[in-house]
Amino acid sequence: MSTDRGATVHFVERLTIFFYRKGERDFYDWHMKTTTLPLRNLMNRSPSRAFLLIPFVLAWLAISPQARAVCQEGCLTNQNTVLGDDALLNNTGVNNTAIGFEALFSNTTGGGNTATGSDALYSNTTGDSNTATGATALLSNTTGRQNTANGAAALQANTIGSDNTAIGAEALDTNATGSDNTAIGVAALLFNTTGINNTATGAFALNGNETGNNTTANGVSALQNNTTGFNNTANGYQALASNTTGNYNTASGQGSLLSNTTGRNNTADGQNALHNNTTGSFNMALGENAGFNLTTGSNNIEIGNRGVAGEAKTIRIGKQGTQTATFIAGISGATVPTGVAVIVDSSGHLGTTISSALFKDSIQPMDKASEAILALKPVTFHYKKELDPDGIPQFDLVAEQVEKVDPALVACDERGKPYSVRYEAVNAMLLNEFLKEHRKVEKLEATVAELKAAAAKQEAMNAKQQKEMQVLTAQLEEQASQIQKVSAELEVSKRAPRLVANE
Repeated sequence: MSTDRGATVHFVERLTIFFYRKGERDFYDWHMKTTTLPLRNLMNRSPSRAFLLIPFVLAWLAISPQARAVCQEGCLTNQNTVLGDDALLNNTGVNNTAIGFEALFSNTTGGGNTATGSDALYSNTTGDSNTATGATALLSNTTGRQNTANGAAALQANTIGSDNTAIGAEALDTNATGSDNTAIGVAALLFNTTGINNTATGAFALNGNETGNNTTANGVSALQNNTTGFNNTANGYQALASNTTGNYNTASGQGSLLSNTTGRNNTADGQNALHNNTTGSFNMALGENAGFNLTTGSNNIEIGNRGVAGEAKTIRIGKQGTQTATFIAGISGATVPTGVAVIVDSSGHLGTTISSALFKDSIQPMDKASEAILALKPVTFHYKKELDPDGIPQFDLVAEQVEKVDPALVACDERGKPYSVRYEAVNAMLLNEFLKEHRKVEKLEATVAELKAAAAKQEAMNAKQQKEMQVLTAQLEEQASQIQKVSAELEVSKRAPRLVANE
């Protein structure tokens, strides 16, 4: 009798606990007016009273909608554990745990599943090694395996996708066939359907991703609107938040690449780096607000500089007025056999002077335009101590003085004040003046040559005349000698007596 009485007490206790768990407190208070311990005492005192209670309880079971559901609680066969109405109702699998209303309801042969929460893993049939914690978590999963869903509606629409991890309400909520995804945070990867190998950490991270693959988002709203873009990496609040179809982008920092939609192959590292870029591609930005102003331009490199909207194929390093000195190793002392000199304007723009006629209009000889440099006054000086503590003697021009001679020879700062001298222009003018003087010298040398030639000709003529004079002199001397001889003969003939013959 004691054994029957104990079994009866246990049965009634179980029924009482059932009504308590189903919210039938009114029935319990009205009929029982006691707790489990007094009930046990009642059974100990009178088994007949317990049997009188049983018909009434059975009648309640017949009329109560909640009671009509199949309530399972405890350990079933094949190492299954169940607690909740219709939980594991159709199960033939092994090593399953179902806690909650209709948890693992459709499971047939699936094994090693754990479902905690109303309708968790409801549709699972043959999927195995799944873990669902939260109402409707992995609700639609049928054959997907090795999924982990923790949070209300997490992986709710997953059917055959496997190896997914969703932690947070609605994380990977609409995933159907996508696999190897990880979503941690409320609504992370919410709309993913077939995308694979994605990782989203943070509320709304990769929220709009549908079919994009191999994408990583860490931070609230990171890659929130990504739909089909793939191979993107976003780290930080709202990093790549607007990206839809852009691929191969990397954003690290709050708001980095925030506005990017279809741009690809961009790299942004720093808070708000490339913040306003939309369709630009192949841009690199390093530092807070680096490339912030870029929008559609491509192939830019911005390091610590906000950039210029629409700009393309430009490198900007540092912020004007912030950095005052630049040191780059490997330049000083390095010999470059060929090449051109690098110049810099007042805004820090580096470049070279293009000399080809392809880039020039209105080409005219310089002529007298270069004569202005003749008025320039070179000076010696020392830089101020804060610029050159050693006080090394310098030799140069003063920009303000040069401006008075020719304003075209100076470079001005952003305020329009003389800042430096355009030495490349001065050199060209010096060359022109040199060539002008050279032409003068050439003319003088030609004149001298002509004079020398004329003098040589004159000398030759003089020599010829001298020679002729010498010949004439010799002839004259010869004639004089003959004259003297004749004169002598005449003189002799004069002194000789004359004989007169008488006839």
